[in-house]
Amino acid sequence: MADPLRRLVRLNRTSVFVAALAVALAGLFLPGWWGAMLLYAVVAGMALLLNRTWPVTPPGMRVFRLLVLAVLAAIATSKIL
Repeated sequence: MADPLRRLVRLNRTSVFVAALAVALAGLFLPGWWGAMLLYAVVAGMALLLNRTWPVTPPGMRVFRLLVLAVLAAIATSKIL
């Protein structure tokens, strides 16, 4: 698992942020299942990244990131219902 993280570190942070934002916005605007699945994919990716970086993440930032994950998951669930 360390190899994908090393590749991710070498990427331009702005490009990664814009790509994740584009996928999340597509998930928000696509109707029904399609949008929910994209949002769940973003949540899964962010959760994996948070899991791998948990030891070096400051406590305040951990709470914020968990809150963002919870909000995205709630939005994805509401799109299905």
